[in-house]
Amino acid sequence: MTLSIAQVAELSNRVLKEVERAIVGKREVLEQIMAAILTSGGHVLLEDYPGLAKTLIANSFATALGLSFKRIQFTPDLLPGDITGGYIYDRTQNQFSLRKGPLFANIILSDEINRASPKTQSALLEAMQEYQVTLEGETMPLPSPFIVIATQNPIEYEGTFPLPEAQLDRFIMKLAIGYPDQKDEQEILRRRRERRQDNFSLEPVINAEILLAMREAIEDVHVDADVEQYIVDLTRATRTHRFVAVGASPRGALALLKLSRTWAAMQGRGYVLPDDVKLFALPALSHRLILEPDLWTERHAASEVVTEVLRMTPVPVIQSFMPR
Repeated sequence: MTLSIAQVAELSNRVLKEVERAIVGKREVLEQIMAAILTSGGHVLLEDYPGLAKTLIANSFATALGLSFKRIQFTPDLLPGDITGGYIYDRTQNQFSLRKGPLFANIILSDEINRASPKTQSALLEAMQEYQVTLEGETMPLPSPFIVIATQNPIEYEGTFPLPEAQLDRFIMKLAIGYPDQKDEQEILRRRRERRQDNFSLEPVINAEILLAMREAIEDVHVDADVEQYIVDLTRATRTHRFVAVGASPRGALALLKLSRTWAAMQGRGYVLPDDVKLFALPALSHRLILEPDLWTERHAASEVVTEVLRMTPVPVIQSFMPR
């Protein structure tokens, strides 16, 4: 199946409209998550307070995209085999049979991911990076596409295991949902009253095959050499900032490249603008920074560093958007 950039934009908008039947007033966040889903390796970390529809967002996207969905509640006693599955002895067949775990789905909601032990998080890390799991020495591929949407609570630290930098680096972006404004919160109440039930009834807009075709079409989006240089300059500037101990890795630059191309396609454009890069600098880079110890307790310090880097890095003036 071959799709055009215009078709990618149209289908993306249709998916977002379907998701907005369940999610009120969060268009910008939903667009960013849609961009991540359309990007290879587009795992998303949602860090925000309870009750802000993080689970509902993941479930709504899975339904609208026509993908299989599994939710895993991470707890300190969760073992790697609980998420990957394993071989169970079948008495009727007199042999061991494979029982696949919840990781074998297209979209995985890893709820409160930082409550799992490092051993379990390492099993998830293999799935996120290699798109496979290893059971009894045998490697098994995961369904394609495979997307992890993880959540963590920023105010509860008791009984949690902070995500290692290597795992944070595998998330293409980190987002906060935020509270709705007064008008949107009232709209949430009105919809619930008229719906007469808690559950939502959404319809699939596309399927896995179409999503993979959309990803393939995005590979045709042109990126000018000056825009690529701008991405590199932003990433490298995080490594020399006075408040940063370890800056963003080349994987951060790749994340900016892929997200900006996806966003351009979602707008129906076949080329990337510097503004596309600016749009994703905060969600794609801030969680990849290791700050100096004096700033570890300041929650928004990493975002302030990226904001300053954006302000200080010269923006290229592109003469032509046509491929050279």
